[in-house]
Amino acid sequence: MMTNEKPFMTPETFAVLGGGRIAYVRPIKGSEARGLFPSLPEVADGLDLWALIGADGSPLMLADSRAAVELNARENDLDPMSLH
Repeated sequence: MMTNEKPFMTPETFAVLGGGRIAYVRPIKGSEARGLFPSLPEVADGLDLWALIGADGSPLMLADSRAAVELNARENDLDPMSLH
């Protein structure tokens, strides 16, 4: 019997995904960035930024280019993955 339920992963499951080597790269607006990075200086709400997020959901880095966050991830022995 098949169900239409989607698989569910808890935050704890995500945190250990990839043995602590995976980080997620995703676009983010300035207004959302302030919530993830509380010490962020004032930025425009609509500013397009890129965030590097740990598998456990912890914010790791914020930049104005995807290339910068991917490079930072690799320099810190993390495998950057896209998050849509």
